[in-house]
Amino acid sequence: MNGGAAVRSVKSNAAAIAAGVLFAVLLQFVLRGVMGPFVSKVMLDIGINIILALSLNIVNGFTGQFSIGHAGFMAVGGYAAAAITYYGSLLLWGSAAIHGDIMGPGDMLFLGACGAGGCAAALAGLVVGLPSLRLRGDYLAIVTLGFGEIIRVLIQQTGDVLLTADEVRSASPGTVLTSLGGSLGFPGIPFYTNLFWVWIWVAVTLAAVWRLKYSGLGRAFLSIREDELAAEAMGVPTTRVKVTAFVISAFFAGIAGALFAHLVGTTLNPGELGFQKSFDIIIMVVLGGMGSISGSIIAAIVLTILPEALRAVADYRMIAYAVFLIALMIWRPSGLFGVRELWELGPFRRRGEAKPS
Repeated sequence: MNGGAAVRSVKSNAAAIAAGVLFAVLLQFVLRGVMGPFVSKVMLDIGINIILALSLNIVNGFTGQFSIGHAGFMAVGGYAAAAITYYGSLLLWGSAAIHGDIMGPGDMLFLGACGAGGCAAALAGLVVGLPSLRLRGDYLAIVTLGFGEIIRVLIQQTGDVLLTADEVRSASPGTVLTSLGGSLGFPGIPFYTNLFWVWIWVAVTLAAVWRLKYSGLGRAFLSIREDELAAEAMGVPTTRVKVTAFVISAFFAGIAGALFAHLVGTTLNPGELGFQKSFDIIIMVVLGGMGSISGSIIAAIVLTILPEALRAVADYRMIAYAVFLIALMIWRPSGLFGVRELWELGPFRRRGEAKPS
């Protein structure tokens, strides 16, 4: 990439993040009161699902692998962040309640916990990816499924949460790190997640994934998806590139897990972050189109809103949901947009651009 192209790329990324920050500010400080609690909660769920879908698309879409343990990375990030905010709040302020207003010290602890949760998930991705990404196809899927189940079982074996500041101060670090609530869940986590932070992270994730797709590394991802043997013959270090994709994907899944852990009304429970959650994320990526960023976003929005929209027919809601998914897969087996983006299709194509033959 020459200097001018690099400058334009940086400017476009900065503009995208700035637009995302503006949208987050509008949601939190202007529209939240108008939308009401229910719509606000749906917007929170949409944002978290967009991050999850975009992150899994790096592995399953860009690189053409098949991971079905994405919720495991979400769980690692969520529990790591929850432990930091809960026990950190007890040590710093003697209470796990929310401390300060937005951008206050409690929010700064939460923001650091999100980054730490992402890093913990990325480390887990590296540990899983190094030995397993030499495998392909169904074998890799089985390994990632096993990883997700191992994480769930390990969390279920942890001890009760330490409930007082004095208990935390007197406990050993090992006791604190393994006191995550077990199968009953992690109660008392401060509810720092709000529209502002969720959509800030959506903007960061979108900018990173967009930049990644059209970078040299992203081209290496796509070459592996199209023909791994040919990519390797052309000098692409396929195993290293796949591990890199896995680590980046796991990092953003950990961020989503941290945001999920701090939602209002949430008691973080390993049962909610098992195979079913991984399958829900896979559906978003597949329906949006494997490798399509805009497709993942639209599928995440639709599949978050659809169950809520069908509550009026509660007895038939899951049947209607399943019929919709089956019909879409019959109508568009490659997903909504395939590997392309929304603006590369039909009326969105730039004027004068030649149509593909």
